[in-house]
Amino acid sequence: MSRNTERKYRIVTALQRRLNPLMRRLPLQTVLETTGRTSGLPRRTPVGGRRVGDSFWLVSEFGERSQYVRNIAADPRVRVRIRGRWHTGTAHPMPDDDIAVRLRSLPVMNSAAVRAVGAGQLTVRVDLDG
Repeated sequence: MSRNTERKYRIVTALQRRLNPLMRRLPLQTVLETTGRTSGLPRRTPVGGRRVGDSFWLVSEFGERSQYVRNIAADPRVRVRIRGRWHTGTAHPMPDDDIAVRLRSLPVMNSAAVRAVGAGQLTVRVDLDG
């Protein structure tokens, strides 16, 4: 990882540590809930993405380095809060997905932020239960 990428990662994660607790309280903010791989506790992360049929798609700005992606690798069972309603599902990292094409299909503001601050992005598909 380059020095600039590492610096960007540190700045963005520091900012997210401050903003995420506020963002996840907003009733209409989409939130991904994973199980902490070490603690076993629920971990909630505000995300941007889009539901398409019985799947929810998102792009992680730092790919496998993101804590929620690491939690998914340990336990793919997740919950997603979409428009104030919780849905259970199974998350699948999609390393072969075309990130540029995927970001064009997701909410514009979130996609712009992921492009601007991200490095090593990774698509995640959540197959929602019933």
